[in-house]
Amino acid sequence: MNLTRQTFDLGGAWSLFYTQTPGATTFCTADDVAASGLAPLPALVPGNFELDLIRNGVVSGDPFYGMNIAALCEYEHTSLWYSRRFTMPGIDAGNRAMLVFEGLDCIAEVFVNGNYAGSTDNMLIEHRLDITDALLVGDNEILVAIRPAVEEAKRFDYPPGLVGMMHTYEGLHIRKAPHMYGWDIMPRAVSAGIWRPVRIEIEPAERIETAYLATCRIDPDGARAHLMLHFSVATRGSCGDSYEIGIKGQCGESRFSASRRLLFDAGHLNVDVESPMLWNPAGRGEANLYDVEVTLIKNGVALDTAKFRHGVRTIELIRTSTTDAAGSGEFVFKVNGERLFVKGTNWVPVDAYHSRDRERLPQIMPMLTDLGCNMVRCWGGNVYEDDYFFDYCDEHGILIWQDFTMACAIYPQDIEFQQRLGNEVQSVVKRLRHHACIAVWAGDNECDGGWAHWWVRRDPNTNVLTRKVIPDVLKTQDPYRPYLPSSPFIDPVAFAGGGANLPEDHLWGTRTYYKMDFYSKSICHFASEIGYHGAVNIESLKKFISPENLWPNKNNPEWLLHCTSPIPGIDVFDYHLELMSTQIRNVFGAMPDNLEDFCIASQISQAEAYKFFIEMFRSQKWRRTGILWWNMIDGWPQKSATLVDYYFAKKLSYGYVKRSQADLCLMISETQNGALELVAVNDTRETTPLKYTVTSADCDQVIASGAVVAAADAATRVCTLEVSPTPAFYIIEWEADDKRGVNHYLAGKPPYDLGTFQGWLRQLGAR
Repeated sequence: MNLTRQTFDLGGAWSLFYTQTPGATTFCTADDVAASGLAPLPALVPGNFELDLIRNGVVSGDPFYGMNIAALCEYEHTSLWYSRRFTMPGIDAGNRAMLVFEGLDCIAEVFVNGNYAGSTDNMLIEHRLDITDALLVGDNEILVAIRPAVEEAKRFDYPPGLVGMMHTYEGLHIRKAPHMYGWDIMPRAVSAGIWRPVRIEIEPAERIETAYLATCRIDPDGARAHLMLHFSVATRGSCGDSYEIGIKGQCGESRFSASRRLLFDAGHLNVDVESPMLWNPAGRGEANLYDVEVTLIKNGVALDTAKFRHGVRTIELIRTSTTDAAGSGEFVFKVNGERLFVKGTNWVPVDAYHSRDRERLPQIMPMLTDLGCNMVRCWGGNVYEDDYFFDYCDEHGILIWQDFTMACAIYPQDIEFQQRLGNEVQSVVKRLRHHACIAVWAGDNECDGGWAHWWVRRDPNTNVLTRKVIPDVLKTQDPYRPYLPSSPFIDPVAFAGGGANLPEDHLWGTRTYYKMDFYSKSICHFASEIGYHGAVNIESLKKFISPENLWPNKNNPEWLLHCTSPIPGIDVFDYHLELMSTQIRNVFGAMPDNLEDFCIASQISQAEAYKFFIEMFRSQKWRRTGILWWNMIDGWPQKSATLVDYYFAKKLSYGYVKRSQADLCLMISETQNGALELVAVNDTRETTPLKYTVTSADCDQVIASGAVVAAADAATRVCTLEVSPTPAFYIIEWEADDKRGVNHYLAGKPPYDLGTFQGWLRQLGAR
């Protein structure tokens, strides 16, 4: 939400003081820091202090090259002071000046002109400090003192009831992105700094505090939408003054407006929209957005205006506690009253140093649209993304499943942590709730599994954080959206049954062969995580692995670190390297003896796995209702389960997934009795006639052809195909409404010949 306020950007050049001496003193001014003997370095805000050390030559080399990221861990215990001088004009009486940090990492004290302005203890949310009384007309100074998070973590107790991964205990109490302590997809980069923009915002004495427009319901015939504006304002008038709140919105030729006299500084305003232009998910119509203005008026004069965009839509999540092999359960999203088959990805960190996130997003976000994604799950080990991310998803019809930032742990249950988390949730929800793209809030990532399965068996429904703290905030701040306490969610009924047979699940297993029973016989309706490893291109590999360590990869520290096993010398996720080799052997029968063949064989095994997963779910529409694969792009250079590497180079799996997620796609499905069925999956609302052929790439022989009508929003069985006794590659082509499509199917059983397979890929590309 943008308000018409006067702002002063404080980004750009700052000075940075640092020391690795434990127990550093907190200073109030930059002169005090300098007097202690510390010398300032030029720094950039937004930024991360490690990047400033590199720019100043304190640390040499690309942090993502070779073993460099591991060497940077010696700076985890560093105390920091950021300072900046700036000039300010005078502030009108009654107005207030707010110092706004959109992201401050993490345990910090802020001083303005030597005066204490406030403290922060959460990297993940915006912090607003009232500095009205501390500001001077003319020259001013800000000093931000940041204490090392790993040292601050030692202040807390870690009783047996708290459990995390062995290398992430420091993050149980501290509100930082969990991945920063090291994950199987990200390096250990605990970091610190002013990582998002900082500004001074001058608020008028009489102003709009909040303005949240919600779609309450849409009439069944779509003729009218009923909205409600929830607002709070600050007024200072006398009893003779008259205040009014007004709202207007426009989308194309559709308009609405309403107003009412204020009786109090908070309230609501009902708004009806005739013939509304609805916001639709990608592939289901336009993602229409209304440009909205909310205005506070006093005695006929506008005082303050809030501007935002609103998508008129409703969303529901229909779920059962459990399911079974017969599918007697459910987990499905309904948008505007219609079921939606979900196709999309998990969203993980786009950079290990989050000050660089924003600059990477414009190149990443169009890939979601190109791949045909209609949902993204923002994983709970990450930060809450930049506004650019949510704006893009609003504009392009991409729903967001938003985890709150907790992952793979049993977090503190004490009152202090409850209050800290409650404040975080309130901040996040108030910031993001106006986005039409937000489909569901989720309490955490896999913490229910931690409670119920991984450690001492405990009922996750006694987790006060996700069963009380978060839902209590949502009840007051956003009662209009579905909420899942965890993903996967083990409710009381599911826990009583052993915590299995969940309708929504994360399908990982051993990941040895993508057609194993674990995948093909899974019973969940919705896979919110499923993935498979694949190597990067050699050109990218050479950017982060030193020449002498490119090959062989066995017993290779650089390969282990970039696989990712984040702490050298400690087996945290070392198995990932051998996992890729096992996956290759399962498809091609042997491990290649050279780097080039290893990379292409690994990418083929990954691409075929993703294709199998997506088409297995889509061909069983509506028995299955959605798949969110893991994941699209790396946040640092590694060999992983992404479609795109850190340098934006696309793996083979990118093209595979794009074809498999097309709104109209023909695919070959493997039935439980071993037969092959050609299936036409149509995610549009239109019944679509089409003509098709299935050709064997080996002999260019047509093995099936004909015409079929693909039913709207359904999977249509077209014909049964003969099962090939030997490895084969079928190319599937179709034409509908003068549009052509192509897909393929890998027939027969492994092992396949790598050279032959590459020839098949060339034939597919020629189509």
